[in-house]
Amino acid sequence: MTAQTLTALVPAGLALFAAGVGGGVLLGRLRGGARRGERSDLDLGTPVERATFHTLHTASLAAPPLRAGLTEDTARRAVRGLRPLLGTEALCLADRGRVLAWDGPGGGHHEHRVMARVDALLDSGRSQSFRTECEHPGCPLRWAVIAPLTGEEGVLGALVAYGSRESAVLVRAATEVARWVSVQLELAELDRSRTRLIEAEIRALRAQISPHFIYNSLAAIASFVRTDPERARELLLEFADFTRYSFRRHGEFTQLADELRSIEQYLALAGARFGDRLKVTLQVAPEVLPVALPFLCLQPLVENAVKHGLEDSGTECRITIAARDAGAEAVVSVEDNGVGMDPGLLRALLAGRGPASSGIGLRNVDERLRQVYGDAYGLVIETGVGAGMKVIVRVPKYQAGVHPGGGPRVHP
Repeated sequence: MTAQTLTALVPAGLALFAAGVGGGVLLGRLRGGARRGERSDLDLGTPVERATFHTLHTASLAAPPLRAGLTEDTARRAVRGLRPLLGTEALCLADRGRVLAWDGPGGGHHEHRVMARVDALLDSGRSQSFRTECEHPGCPLRWAVIAPLTGEEGVLGALVAYGSRESAVLVRAATEVARWVSVQLELAELDRSRTRLIEAEIRALRAQISPHFIYNSLAAIASFVRTDPERARELLLEFADFTRYSFRRHGEFTQLADELRSIEQYLALAGARFGDRLKVTLQVAPEVLPVALPFLCLQPLVENAVKHGLEDSGTECRITIAARDAGAEAVVSVEDNGVGMDPGLLRALLAGRGPASSGIGLRNVDERLRQVYGDAYGLVIETGVGAGMKVIVRVPKYQAGVHPGGGPRVHP
């Protein structure tokens, strides 16, 4: 199911939720509203409006646990909110192998019978209603509806709603709620797949930290061991901190201050190799240092500047790194006076149409920025053959879900 389909299903599901679940709690609220003319009606809306708000509010509370997938913990938290909303005697959520959560009476002697119904549901994939045939005289669970919970891989489990009597309203309500739960589970699967994609892109960026750079850095450090031991020691510490930061595994976002510190270490190591040929200027506004941004989104830009400014040109390279405050955004630019690039070739590289080993770092950073912040925040690159290159990164100072050490947040 596509993301567009999922987006379309959510409001439709909630609308049916509000209309179809009213057989229990909502009907009671309509009948139990305040008398006409009372001040509470004027302040809180009509009984229908209050009931609709209650339905949507309860659904919104049940959604976040389900967005983490179908587990014992998420199922337990979900059934506590969904059972009062349905107005059923009991509610059960099960996966393909066991009962995950039960809310209401009768769980002790009904749970062992549920899995036989779930097994039958896996074969048919269709909702069913049945008499419980309970032998306990005081048990209120006399009738039930079982509805499938589906995902990308088919039927993931089942929702079972129990009542004291046969009810067509309960059949419709349980089916719609199961459909709504399925949408949340599919969104959870989509979130996980996007997370895996971003993690794969981080691994690709780490792989782009050139083995030649590591070898050359160690060789440069070794060259100072006899002539300048203190310089060799400082460079070795810079190398250790740089690699520790680059290969860390905690969080997909970092602070601009940490990213710039890693870049300073990278340039210190590059300077040990190239000496006076490398000239670096840093212009950083202090107010943007705490801004959060995707991990390793600036280092590939600086590595690209060193490559085209020093390794490809063979002349003196001037690199300017600037970070400035732009109101609601932080703007970072990396500029070099290297060989530059043909704009047409650059567009092809960013589109993934160039050589497999070319432009991977730039393309990776561009795609990650667009995924996190939207298409308006892709890289802006100014270049030409023999004219150097300037790469501009814009990031919002505040973005929901983006904070240092936080997990991936993908723009819808």
